Amino acid sequence: MESEVNLPASDHSRTSPLGGILSTFLPGLGHLVRGYPVQMIRVLMVGGLLGLVTWALGAVGGPGAGLFFGMLGILPWWCLQAYQAYLPTPPGQLDTLRLAWKRAHDLRFLGGLFLWTALMDLYIILVNPEYHLSVFCTKPTGTLGLLFKAQSPALHVAIGYGFLKLRRWALFVFLAYAGFGILNATTNFACFGFGRIRIAFFISLVAFTAYVIWRRDCLVTHSR
Repeated sequence: MESEVNLPASDHSRTSPLGGILSTFLPGLGHLVRGYPVQMIRVLMVGGLLGLVTWALGAVGGPGAGLFFGMLGILPWWCLQAYQAYLPTPPGQLDTLRLAWKRAHDLRFLGGLFLWTALMDLYIILVNPEYHLSVFCTKPTGTLGLLFKAQSPALHVAIGYGFLKLRRWALFVFLAYAGFGILNATTNFACFGFGRIRIAFFISLVAFTAYVIWRRDCLVTHSR
C-alpha cells in the first residue's frame, strides 16, 4: 500500500487529541505543549502571512473582501494546523496538507462549512420572518415561500452530513443543489441586477462546484 505521507519510520506513537484541541483554540499552542516549538513558529508565520493578506484585501476591497478571503484562507489553515498538532509526530505543513488531501479531509471541511451555513440560514429565517427568497425572478410568499426558505438549511444539512461521512449520495444531492442555484442566480441577475452578494454567491458556488466535481472520486472510493 502506498504511504500516505513521508513520516518518520519510527513514528508509531498515538495521536494527540489534546494537541489538536489546544491548537483549535489557539494556533500553535498544541505544538508548543507537545514540545514542538519550531513547528509552532512555522505555523504562526503562515498564519501571520494569511492575516496580512486578509488585512490588505480588506483595506483595498472593503471588509467583505477580507472576510471572504478569511473564510477561504484562514479558516482552512486554522483547521489544518489543528490537525497537524493532532498527528502522532507533527509533520511539516505541506506533509499535513498531503495527508489531509489523501484522507479527503478537504471534503469533510466543506461538509462542516455547509453545516455552519445551515445554522446561519436558520438564524436568518427566524430573525427575519418577512424575508423571502428570490426564486427565478419571483419572491414566493405564504406556504410556498416558507417551503423555499426551509429547503435551504435542509439541503445544507444533508450535504454537510454527506460530505462529513463521505457518502456517495451527497455528490448527487450537491450537484442538484448547485445546478438549481446556478440557474436561479443567473435568472435573478437578469431581473434584479448584479448585486455584490449575488455575485459573491455565484462565484463561490461555481468554484465549489468545480472543486467537488474534481474531487468526486473521494465520495465514491471512501463511501461505505
